[in-house]
Amino acid sequence: MNEQNQRPDMSVTIAGVTFKNPVMTASGTFGSGMEYGQFVDLNRLGAVVTKGVASVPWEGNPTPRVAEVYGGMLNAIGLQNPGIDVFIERDLAFLEGYDTKVIVNVCGHTEEEYLEVVERLAGEHRVDMLEINVSCPNVKQGAIAFGTDPATLCRITERVKRVAGQPVIMKLTPNVTDIAEMARAAEAGGADAISLINTLTGMKIDVETRRFVLANRTGGLSGPAIKPVAVRMVWQASQAVKIPVIGMGGIASAEDAVEFMLAGASAVAVGAMNFHDPCLTERVVDGMEAYLVRHGIPSAAELTGAVRG
Repeated sequence: MNEQNQRPDMSVTIAGVTFKNPVMTASGTFGSGMEYGQFVDLNRLGAVVTKGVASVPWEGNPTPRVAEVYGGMLNAIGLQNPGIDVFIERDLAFLEGYDTKVIVNVCGHTEEEYLEVVERLAGEHRVDMLEINVSCPNVKQGAIAFGTDPATLCRITERVKRVAGQPVIMKLTPNVTDIAEMARAAEAGGADAISLINTLTGMKIDVETRRFVLANRTGGLSGPAIKPVAVRMVWQASQAVKIPVIGMGGIASAEDAVEFMLAGASAVAVGAMNFHDPCLTERVVDGMEAYLVRHGIPSAAELTGAVRG
């Protein structure tokens, strides 16, 4: 413990960037911070991870595009966002007023669209890291997600790294046969870290109307129901690579966050449960600190990979 105040050291360092604690927000569940400012003291978070940002505005999918399911929710938002120009002028300007790290999630339909956003952000001092959402559909390859093919994932990682001005996190999709193979592909491409999991593909049908509940028919499943799958994949990925792993998927409590770190994560991101409890991220920070005190563990970083065989 810290000898001055007997409080554990909550800071963690990923790719040379030091966060005051390991708790982040998962992209797409927290806006870019402004939307939750009345509920959460953003200064207390390790990082705000923004909603996906594209080179031009995206309208997203038609409605209905959100549905409640057992243990979580389905969404088919379609990465609706105002585009890079508005993001820089509005959202980054807002985040200037806070003492927390900023990770910008980047999306695109083609590799060139990703690179355009990454290049625009390279000189932005308020951006600490980039998270590349490789679950986006590659329109040049029949809308197959970039993150489902190891060679494609490795190539886009290499291209992003060449133009990036910040460390790069590759956000992996769980909708693959072998997550360890995808983690190794990202590492081979030069990724500074990986984050996982993104949503699992799911579906809901209204049995009374016999219609799909989502206009898109399928959507991304998130929430507590996916946590065991996410913990397993984080463990497998952390065993496969030497770069840091950021774990997410169904975190609803400090105990959930600790579980991800024991499985090998260096930090965690709270996602869908922000909708259920907009104050959850701060409670996870407090709960993790209490856990460290209770178990006599001097630093949060010591939790990473500390699961006992």
